[in-house]
Amino acid sequence: MAKRSAGILLFRRIHGSAEVLLIHPGGPYWLHKDEDAWSIPKGLIGEGEEPLSAAKREFLEETGTTPEGALIDLGAFRQPSGKRLDVWALEADFDLAAFKSNMFRMEWPPKSARFEEFPEADRAEWFDIENATRKIAKGQKPILAALLRRLGSTPRALTSPAPR
Repeated sequence: MAKRSAGILLFRRIHGSAEVLLIHPGGPYWLHKDEDAWSIPKGLIGEGEEPLSAAKREFLEETGTTPEGALIDLGAFRQPSGKRLDVWALEADFDLAAFKSNMFRMEWPPKSARFEEFPEADRAEWFDIENATRKIAKGQKPILAALLRRLGSTPRALTSPAPR
């Protein structure tokens, strides 16, 4: 059975346009990657855990902030890996100065028997939809399109298939 993840796409409206909060994955593999590398705060759903609970937990772990407010169910999105990603949107502001991610431990460099700690996410930024479309991982682009459909707008840059 394919693994399942859950996440929350935070958005705000600035002068009539939507901006979304994306995070950049931490660790040495992602250090020099930018386009198609950013993500919504998300992670695996634990055994017996409700998807929405997992989405809220992951948001807290990856941003340091508890998401509060009315959530909009954007649906489930099949990722290139086959994983299913359940996503909710939340209209709220986020102070980038408050960003703080959990750490993870991994062997680095590989096969060195040395372990280092890295942040799950090394930074967060607000992006307008056009820039977010370039930055977000390819499998998550349909999430942006789903948000725009819910908000009643669809820029030409986001002609993506509907969520599955």
